[in-house]
Amino acid sequence: MYLKKLTLTNFKNYELNELEFSPKINCFVGNNGVGKTNILDAIHYLSLTKSFFNNIDSISIRHGEDYFIIQGTFVRDGEEDQIYCAFQKQKQKLLKRNGKEYQKLSDHVGRYPVVMISPADSALITEGSEDRRRFMNKIISQYSAEYLDSVLKYSKALQQRNKVLKDIKSSGQADSDILSIWDAQLVKYGCYVYDERDVLVNELIPVFQEYYSLISSGKESVSLKYRSHLSEGSFAEALQNSVIKDKYLEYTTVGIHKDDLLLEMDDFLVKSLGSQGQQKSYLVALKLAKFDFIKRKAGFSPILLLDDIFDKFDAERVEQIIRLVGNKRFGQIFITDTHQNRLQDILRSHNTDYKLFNITGSGIVELTQNGTPIQ
Repeated sequence: MYLKKLTLTNFKNYELNELEFSPKINCFVGNNGVGKTNILDAIHYLSLTKSFFNNIDSISIRHGEDYFIIQGTFVRDGEEDQIYCAFQKQKQKLLKRNGKEYQKLSDHVGRYPVVMISPADSALITEGSEDRRRFMNKIISQYSAEYLDSVLKYSKALQQRNKVLKDIKSSGQADSDILSIWDAQLVKYGCYVYDERDVLVNELIPVFQEYYSLISSGKESVSLKYRSHLSEGSFAEALQNSVIKDKYLEYTTVGIHKDDLLLEMDDFLVKSLGSQGQQKSYLVALKLAKFDFIKRKAGFSPILLLDDIFDKFDAERVEQIIRLVGNKRFGQIFITDTHQNRLQDILRSHNTDYKLFNITGSGIVELTQNGTPIQ
């Protein structure tokens, strides 16, 4: 599976651009701020129906316009699919596959999986548990529609239960029957989500550790631990035992919405122990493990998006990463970098088929493998 063609209209800093890609490696070089990352984010939109960086579609509209359109041609099993994604202010986002509109955007997720590695991944280490739950959700949702549906239904049930708790607090009257209805929904969907997350983490660990060892020369031991209320016993009983506390606080204090993924190095949180370089190696290894997991589940390679991952890595480690992703284990790859010569030298040394694009303030130019513009 690969992306053959991409057309952008009023998307971020692009007024109208059309690009054709290599099925293997595609590189975008240029100074910071010229829009290299925006190309990768457009691909993320076509796969997961939203930006990698935020959930507000209007932010992705080019300044001065009121809509954007992203169109892509994917090739999968020899067949071409035309994907059309559009958003206009004050209207719903529109997504079509081969001219047919999706009634639910979630029905599209998983058809063309992608894995993005970006400096923004640092939030997995530095920010709260919500980012790490989102990380787990984005992996499993790309191969399991049932999981995505369960997460959405759990979230709706949680909102309703919290509303009931607020109503009880304000009225002073308890309504155990209504609470029990939402408890049953939370248990039904929460237990399924917990089981899927538990399988994910257990399968990620050995692959993640292998990748980290390859990138970092095995200087530290790393691990992942899944922490959840549901691993401590019956979820239904936990909800019952917490009901007095929940009524007082007006929200649900136990459940999968409190889950966390502990990112550890030498038995300490990498946030507190790891250097900047170690944390970055940790995140790259984690995302490559995510790639392998989705590939096994989907039966084909996701598209790999590497956004400025070479920043703060020395040349040896950069080459090691390129060697890892340039083998047959991976499919189509998109890379952004500010150093054209460095990237070209590494790619030439591995005899890899690739396309190279130079992005400047005046537009996008495809270059030959010698670095000269294609006329």
